[in-house]
Amino acid sequence: MSFEFSNKYLKQLSRAVEQEENEYIINEFDGMHSADISTVMEGLSAEDCKYILELLNPSVGADVISEIEDDTRNNFLTLFTPQELSKYMDNTDSDDAADILNDMPVKVREEVLASMNNNEKVQYIIDLLHYEEDCAGGLMAKELVKANINWNVSQCIEEVRRQGQNVDKIYTVYVVDDHDILLGRISMKKLLIANDLTKVADLYEPEIAKVYSYLDEEEVADIMQHYDLEVIPVINVQGRLLGRITIDDVVDVITEQAEKDQQAMSGLSEDVEETDSLIAMARARLPWLIVGMSGGLLGANFLGGFEEELSRIPAMAFFIPLITATGGNVGIQSSTIVVQSLASGGFQGSAMNRYLRVLVIAILNGLTLAALVYGFNMIFSDNHQLAIVVSFALFSVIMIASFMGTITPLVLSKFGINPALASGPFITTCNDLIGLGVYFMVAKALLH
Repeated sequence: MSFEFSNKYLKQLSRAVEQEENEYIINEFDGMHSADISTVMEGLSAEDCKYILELLNPSVGADVISEIEDDTRNNFLTLFTPQELSKYMDNTDSDDAADILNDMPVKVREEVLASMNNNEKVQYIIDLLHYEEDCAGGLMAKELVKANINWNVSQCIEEVRRQGQNVDKIYTVYVVDDHDILLGRISMKKLLIANDLTKVADLYEPEIAKVYSYLDEEEVADIMQHYDLEVIPVINVQGRLLGRITIDDVVDVITEQAEKDQQAMSGLSEDVEETDSLIAMARARLPWLIVGMSGGLLGANFLGGFEEELSRIPAMAFFIPLITATGGNVGIQSSTIVVQSLASGGFQGSAMNRYLRVLVIAILNGLTLAALVYGFNMIFSDNHQLAIVVSFALFSVIMIASFMGTITPLVLSKFGINPALASGPFITTCNDLIGLGVYFMVAKALLH
């Protein structure tokens, strides 16, 4: 269940900050989860956030900074000095600390690192800052627990105790050789029940899922979903163990990608947040609105070439919205299903089988809707010729829109373009123009 609060509660907190009621503030947040504290801070001013954060334990404050939304965090962190920030970075996991510092100016980042007390953490962060944010190296944390294959169980458990002090959760113990080459894993259960003198080499499991540091974050998410993993090790091209990626980081990747796909399907040309300026939000919407408007203008000019058909059967104009709307809906349905399948890795099998399925579904839907429209026309109109034109055109538009909705995201994906673009104004505009063209060409062919 998500944490909820009211505007009254926020005003009460702001008043407590203004009046420096420190005991009340500390008691209010005592025992509250860091994610809930970050939710509260989303509704407060940057100054209030800073004041409250300074009253919290540094380890709790570090968790809150990691949980809070990027825009809010960047706003109030500018109020801290590098020395003040360093105590929070000392208590933050290396992957989160690298992400936070990466958003800061280079000079501030260097001063924060220079002020930190945990030298090992500093080196971890510096290593992580070399990786791109959207690859496995940018997702991983350096903190992990590893054991040498030549150790016995007693040595291994002693090292787990020592290394585990810097790790929030120990999911597994990685087994490496003298050069830190990843060889496999060993479960905590095996370590705890084995004889102290038993060699790690006799207990470890050599089969282990792993990813290279350069692998794209979405591929990492797919692998962890496929194997139902809570954590996955990261290696370099030589096979050396570099770090680990946990499920919470992958959930963030999946959420961000879903948001980007939704924005692309809505016709937004760039990533926008609620806190962005009005100009930025308008700029993100404008390109695809222009595409849609251009399609409408082309459609209007296109209609001018079929004045003769419209003059012969004026009632044809009544069915233009039906043709364009149905084509658009069918195209969006098809493209959305393909985009979802591509995202989940479910679009498998031979290409011919995929297209045959699309063809059969389109025929079934086309025949059903065409029959319904034909029946409607025959009941409410005595124009048999118009009924045939509209029904045949509708069937043709459904067939073409299904094909377009299927093939377009596949082509975009093939060329490395976000296939979600096909589910927005692009596919709608194309299907509107194609629908009008098919409608009037069918009319011209049948009427003549």
